[in-house]
Amino acid sequence: MRIRIILLTFTIVAVVAVILVLYSKWPGITNFKNGSLISFETGIINTDKNKNGLNQDFPKVSVFSEKLKVPWSIAFLPNGDLLVTEREGRVRLVAKEGQLTSEPVAKIAVKQTAEGGLHGITLHPNFAKNKFVYLYYTYSENGGNTLNKVSRFTFENNKLVSEQVIVDKIPGAANHDGGRVKFGPDGFLYITTGDAQNPSQAQDTNSLAGKILRVTDTGEPAPGNPFDKRTYSYGHRNPQGITWDKNGQLWETEHGPSGVETGNDELNKIELGKNYGWPTIRGMEMREGMVTPILESGRGNTWAPADIAYLDGFLYFVGLRGEALYRVTIEKPTKLDTFFKKEYGRLREIAAGSDNMLYVTTSNRDGRGKPKDGDDKILRINPNRL
Repeated sequence: MRIRIILLTFTIVAVVAVILVLYSKWPGITNFKNGSLISFETGIINTDKNKNGLNQDFPKVSVFSEKLKVPWSIAFLPNGDLLVTEREGRVRLVAKEGQLTSEPVAKIAVKQTAEGGLHGITLHPNFAKNKFVYLYYTYSENGGNTLNKVSRFTFENNKLVSEQVIVDKIPGAANHDGGRVKFGPDGFLYITTGDAQNPSQAQDTNSLAGKILRVTDTGEPAPGNPFDKRTYSYGHRNPQGITWDKNGQLWETEHGPSGVETGNDELNKIELGKNYGWPTIRGMEMREGMVTPILESGRGNTWAPADIAYLDGFLYFVGLRGEALYRVTIEKPTKLDTFFKKEYGRLREIAAGSDNMLYVTTSNRDGRGKPKDGDDKILRINPNRL
């Protein structure tokens, strides 16, 4: 009996010793202190908040990159690098570690006055094979007319080449140019356009202004669009952000009136062919055949919402004049949470990375903000720490 006890004790000690050796030297061993699995090769931490095995051990907020000028939109390349548009007409390359490449990927001849310039950027769903990149930008037609267009480029040797215009002559102005471009889960390209400071155009289904457009990757109207045109929805003032939730539902952020009647910024649930009311109704006003927003800022209050992103059951959008990050849940999108109010200034772009972090750009050098050291920045925000 005593021999059995001695052998059992020896066995237990040996097993513990082996575990300790493995724990200290080999990857993928459990960290019993916090109940996580840690791979010492990759730094990946698996927790209940990180079921996808992605690194969640980031601080609440960190500066990912800096010294940009009015960064408007982000597209993530397959290797983790970022393409970033600057409103003055430059496309910049930011390495996956955050270093800003000094030489622009492209310099686009834009008309940059007030809100106009180089805006949205997105990759083709089959980018790995065709290397197509899409840009939305403001330009000046012969005679001085301000217009917007969407062009397709090819990404070769860290340059954008071979421009091909796919949607042209979108009405433009110094303000209210829209500008977001993203491919939806249906494989079609969605484009947000502003009313170009002519509100009546938003209700005109023959105009490209004040709309969300849906087109093929070559710019043709997508099959199933209403009116047999490029229009997907209409009655928009200045839509700045679009995203889709896990069910494929399209959501949009939109600027309400400014000046004396400022406020009534909107979060909208977008449906095919629907009329979202501008300029006939605003805020929670109702009219037959028109859609009121899911959530709005109220009269006299403004978010000036820019882009919007979906992640893990939440919609996140950022505010320019509101200078904050906002969050709502899909289940209850009428409850608004606010973060970082006035901490980082004007915020314009928000994009969810493959690491499940939120990448947010400041816009403090756009003539309406107060630049700080290092502006403009790309902030990396850990949503699990909000």
